[in-house]
Amino acid sequence: MAVRPIVIYGEDVLHHRAQEVVEFDDELRALIQDMFDTQDEANGVGLAAPQIGVGLRLFTYEFANEDGVPARGVVVNPRLTLSKVSGAQPDPDEEVEGCLSAPGLSFPLKRAEYARVEGFNGDGEPISFEATGWFARVMQHEYDHLDGFLYVDRLNDKWSRRWKKAKKQLDWGVAGHSWLPGVDPDPFGH
Repeated sequence: MAVRPIVIYGEDVLHHRAQEVVEFDDELRALIQDMFDTQDEANGVGLAAPQIGVGLRLFTYEFANEDGVPARGVVVNPRLTLSKVSGAQPDPDEEVEGCLSAPGLSFPLKRAEYARVEGFNGDGEPISFEATGWFARVMQHEYDHLDGFLYVDRLNDKWSRRWKKAKKQLDWGVAGHSWLPGVDPDPFGH
């Protein structure tokens, strides 16, 4: 299949709710394969369709977990049920996230420690599983993309100020920025 460019913060598709997938067909399966190819080349643990410019509600992931869930998968039209977020401040050593659509940056963010994930696989068959710890974080991060949010939109005041300064220096926040995994330098240095 193909590796696709990853769009960067400011691209319109990243800031609007994605549309439900209605057709589980060869076109969808080709998109899913392109997403896996792109995620692999970018060394990512997840990739939401809006990150490659496609406004549909699906994401891929690859994350070894202790929840009995296959380490690699796709969730189409997901629904998440979360536990409450505990603690007031994120731990800057233990709760740091990065994002392929804010490449090269990372900031601390509090997330729920548990997520119940429901949706469909790429063939339209129902799936349901529980995710805990970092796996739950990955699910929340990718799901946020489908609702038009990036993790940097959820930062507390301290980290939000740092994000806004970095965004201004990088001239992000407007359409037209992207990077191509496997061609452009890896922004996270993998």
